[in-house]
Amino acid sequence: MFEFCRNACVLLPQPRRLVVLASAVAGLVLTACSSNFIYKPEVVQGNFVSREQVQALRAGMPRQAVRDVLGTPLVTSLFHAERWDYAFTIRRQGAEPQQRRFSVFFKGDALDRIEGDALPTEAEFAAKLDNRRPPTKLPVLKATESDLAKFPVKPDAASVPALPAAPGGSVSYPPLEAAR
Repeated sequence: MFEFCRNACVLLPQPRRLVVLASAVAGLVLTACSSNFIYKPEVVQGNFVSREQVQALRAGMPRQAVRDVLGTPLVTSLFHAERWDYAFTIRRQGAEPQQRRFSVFFKGDALDRIEGDALPTEAEFAAKLDNRRPPTKLPVLKATESDLAKFPVKPDAASVPALPAAPGGSVSYPPLEAAR
């Protein structure tokens, strides 16, 4: 194979050889670097269940109350009607994928027990989502009397003249439509 390429390049005129060589090098460089610059969309699947939601659950709660707290389960099965599964996965470019599983078990219509991974609070989850940019320090919002004096003071409602009142004490406005 290399013998063929060497022979083919020898047969090409000098400017063409440079074009072929430059094209081959550019193709190799672009192929090697392209995986770093491809946009990969964020993939969110399932239901996020927080620690606060789980703390709101109580043994004996009816199914509808559990659904109100946790949302619709991701997986329900006819063969396992007494079990609801909540799964959550998020994959973001530049961050570790997160995956959580949580199951709720019923006896009849009442909540019996719960099982699953350790769940983060909503604040912990939000902080973990925002890990790609460093936190910025908020500026202190202070204005001195001299800073405030630079802006004109708007008149208060007491100093604004009142609209002329119509007979009977109510304010009269012009009609919205012309009289016919």
